[in-house]
Amino acid sequence: MMAQRLQGCFTLDCESGLLLEDIVFIHISKRLARGVRRLAMVATGFAVIGASVPAMAHHAFAAEYDGDKAFDLSGVVTKARWVNPHSWLYFDVKGADGNVTNWGVELAGPNVLATKGITKFDLKTGAQVHIKGFLSKNGGAFGYASSITLADGRSFQTGGAPNSPPAGN
Repeated sequence: MMAQRLQGCFTLDCESGLLLEDIVFIHISKRLARGVRRLAMVATGFAVIGASVPAMAHHAFAAEYDGDKAFDLSGVVTKARWVNPHSWLYFDVKGADGNVTNWGVELAGPNVLATKGITKFDLKTGAQVHIKGFLSKNGGAFGYASSITLADGRSFQTGGAPNSPPAGN
C-alpha cells in the first residue's frame, strides 16, 4: 500500500479510494454506536428496576387485612422491628381466660413513625400499649395498627395505607 496525497487528503490505497478521514469516521461511528447501545441497555435496566420497586414496596391494605374486622387491644410490648418498608410491633395480650397471646401488628416505616413523633424508645420491651387496628385475613394474631396509645397518654396514628379504613373504626 502506498500513501499518496490526492486533493489534500491521504489515501491508503489508490485503487480502493478509501480516505484516511473515512476510516477515522467509520471507527468513531462504530465506537459511538457501541456507547449508545450500552447507554440504552443501562437506561432500560434502571427503568425496569425503577418500575418494580414501587410495586414491591406498596401493597394494598385489602390484600392482607380485613377492613370490616376492627380490633382494640391492650398489652405489653415484647419486640419492635424498625424496618422498611413497614415496621412491626409484637405485644402480649392477656385474654379473659388468663391465656397470653402474642400479637404482631404492621406499622408505617420508621421514618414515617418518626415524623409522627413516635420512636423506638417509646416502644421498648415491657411498655404498656393500647392498639386499635384491623385483623389480618390469615386468621392469626396479626393485624394492621391504625393507632397506638402509650401508657403516658400520648396517641399516634401508626398506619397510613391509602385504602385502609379510618383509625376511629
